[in-house]
Amino acid sequence: MEDNIQEMYEKARKAFEEVRFWSQQQVDEMVMAVGWEWQKEETRKALARLAVDESGIGVYEDKLNKIKTKTLGTLWDQRGAKTCGLVEEDKARGIRKYAKPMGVIANVVPCTNPESTICCLGLSTLKTRNAMIVSPHPRTQGSSYLTVEYGRKALKKIGAPVDLLQCIKHTSHEKTRQLMSCCDFAVATGGAALVSVVYAAGKPSQTVGAGNVVSIVDETADASAVAHKIMLSKTANNSASCSSENAVAIYEGIYTQMMDCLIKEGGYLCSSQEREQLRKTMWPDGKTLNREIVARNARFIAELAGISVPVNTKFIMVLGEKIGPEDRFSGEKISPVLTVWKWSSFEEMLDRVEKILKFSGEGHSVSLHSERDERRVQLALRANVGRVVCNMPHSYANSGGWGSGLPFTDTLGCGTWAGNITTENVNWRHFLNYTLLAVPIEEYVPTEEELFGPYLAKWGRD
Repeated sequence: MEDNIQEMYEKARKAFEEVRFWSQQQVDEMVMAVGWEWQKEETRKALARLAVDESGIGVYEDKLNKIKTKTLGTLWDQRGAKTCGLVEEDKARGIRKYAKPMGVIANVVPCTNPESTICCLGLSTLKTRNAMIVSPHPRTQGSSYLTVEYGRKALKKIGAPVDLLQCIKHTSHEKTRQLMSCCDFAVATGGAALVSVVYAAGKPSQTVGAGNVVSIVDETADASAVAHKIMLSKTANNSASCSSENAVAIYEGIYTQMMDCLIKEGGYLCSSQEREQLRKTMWPDGKTLNREIVARNARFIAELAGISVPVNTKFIMVLGEKIGPEDRFSGEKISPVLTVWKWSSFEEMLDRVEKILKFSGEGHSVSLHSERDERRVQLALRANVGRVVCNMPHSYANSGGWGSGLPFTDTLGCGTWAGNITTENVNWRHFLNYTLLAVPIEEYVPTEEELFGPYLAKWGRD
């Protein structure tokens, strides 16, 4: 049966109107029902298996764990959150704040996380009494559709309107454009090309940017521990996550030790000739990343490039040479390929990070392994990113993790640096409108001295 986008929107709108004035208790029960269904082992097995089989990318076991982590983490972040009716009151200012849903939200989903992205955003849109229609990636439309079907099953179980969750069954660019044009709000998890398509639809939206995480390691770090963390993060789901480290920048004083530790963790350092073979394989036309290497394991990529690597190789390393389009290894790679830089001055390294991010990944994230808090602060002040993750496996913490206070999501805002509306981890907070109710308070007009006192004392009134 052919998808009728306008009909899907009308169904979603009807379902939205049904829950528009639900109580917080009703909403929370609905969220729990869907969350419970998505985190079930049999559900996760079906979704992870289909996602890997459809796309040929990622790791089944990692997807299995990620679906559960993102689902439970999203629920944990929502606990106790007020999203219905009166959510805030300031009696001194006579202001009451009421939360309102947006309506029908179009959710454009990537092939790298075709299930967990729906889980995170689906729970967020339900928590805020919105309906959601998913536009899946062509490579993974089956797994995205199945994810939504499990959600609809849970809604039906408790008597909630099932059309709060819908998915285009046979996706296309035209259907996605039509969906974004007719919906009330759009959220799209994808790169710069998708951002322009979303904004062209003319609707308010949440978009994301490219990731190109540089992980800086200084002399205070435990080289062995850091290498293990980077390995865990870099190999998770074959680096399908935009939060995976794309480069490691090592202080010269511990460079040899750190490289030895990375090799012990399964890293393989390419020779100059092997680097060139890998470059030609990853960017056949010199600029476009080869989709055949995206989220594939290191040995597969090495074999494709004609490079012989040890059987225990988990990730491939190349030395950083230049920054910018003349050296694509300085950008995002979405694969277990890691660029290695050496530095002697932290200030110089901050300048280099700025240039790397300007080429690829500005607004997203950076990583630092250091015991010096002043360097953490210095990096946070200097880098144009939404997140600075310290002393943690980056992809396990950046988009939410049990050892990280960052909100759980698969959708990472990159701010105006990447053409996005927010730098935050997109979650339920980003799918609400608010009405402020104001009542009279005792009038008070401040004096000039109260407002300008320090300025006038220093500069006078002239």
